[in-house]
Amino acid sequence: MEGTKREPFVRIAKRDDISKGKAFLIRVAAVLAALLVGAVIILILNHNPVEVYTDMVLGSLKSKTSRVETIKIMIPLLGCAVAITPAFKMKFWNIGAEGQLLAGAIAATYFALFHHATMSRPVLLSGMFIAGTLAGGLAGLIPALFKAKWGTNETLFTLMLNYIILGIERYLQNGPWKDPKGTGFPIIAMFDRSARLPKVFGVHIGWIIVLLLVAAMFVYLKYSKHGYEISVVGESERTARYAGMNVSKIIIRTMFVSGAIAGIIGYLTVCGADYTLNEGTAGGVGFTAIAVAWLAKLNPFTMIGFAFFLSVLSKGSNTIQTNFKIPASASGVLTGIILFAMLACEFFISYRVIFRGHKEKEEDGNDDN
Repeated sequence: MEGTKREPFVRIAKRDDISKGKAFLIRVAAVLAALLVGAVIILILNHNPVEVYTDMVLGSLKSKTSRVETIKIMIPLLGCAVAITPAFKMKFWNIGAEGQLLAGAIAATYFALFHHATMSRPVLLSGMFIAGTLAGGLAGLIPALFKAKWGTNETLFTLMLNYIILGIERYLQNGPWKDPKGTGFPIIAMFDRSARLPKVFGVHIGWIIVLLLVAAMFVYLKYSKHGYEISVVGESERTARYAGMNVSKIIIRTMFVSGAIAGIIGYLTVCGADYTLNEGTAGGVGFTAIAVAWLAKLNPFTMIGFAFFLSVLSKGSNTIQTNFKIPASASGVLTGIILFAMLACEFFISYRVIFRGHKEKEEDGNDDN
């Protein structure tokens, strides 16, 4: 009839429920599809896909050195995923973990450069830890205050703040903190040994700290009053206010915690892995951590597996660049395809695609009964 709205050819509807077995099969199919697409790219580059994929895995895990490097990649990735978890649980879209990490790294670097000679090692490392935590917390606090008081868009605010903090780092690297003994490009001096973290099993103790943060975040969100308030605010701010909760206070407190954890990761990065500060200290880890948190459905313990998997991909992509002379752009595409497939499969687990006529067939079947 004229004026009747025609049903769209394709609709997307949220799934009411899906079995664990079916969800697992969807994930496996997504990874296999990504590997097949990657294999085509590898063949185009005149290499054997089986050899390349095998080398990615072995290059990440075979030797002690490669395992150490893989864990070093995993530490900031897992840490930043944990950092953004309480904010995302509250539906405060914190895209600023990159900048918050860098803020913590800058604060820690100040003590490493200018106070290593006047402090004992335990005091120096403790001071750097506190400075990094507070600086990261402050970087998270600023967008939270604007959101709570004036309702600003937290996604844009936290994203733009990343570039402001990066600009501060570049100014320091090219100006007051520039190493006078350096030649060529402006660099910041390497840290004194007293400003470097000790190692356990060949890796700096940051891996222990991050695992403790994982456990602490799980308990904080699941069993604490603050965690309950975060969940309620994430479900509905109106409901939270009706229940007598101070939503602005919860937003501010949660974002300080989120930024503080990212600041700790910045401290671990400069004191445990790089032993200096540069504009690549964050290295995009704050953005990749969003994928880790999303894939894990904000479960801190599940994040360990996804962070490890992506770390293996990252380290493995570096290995195949060297062993097979595969361009960095091509290895990045391989990693991106696999990551995209993993994210896409989560969509199909949560939603279903309905084509025109499907509903009518169901209704006709019901009418016949």
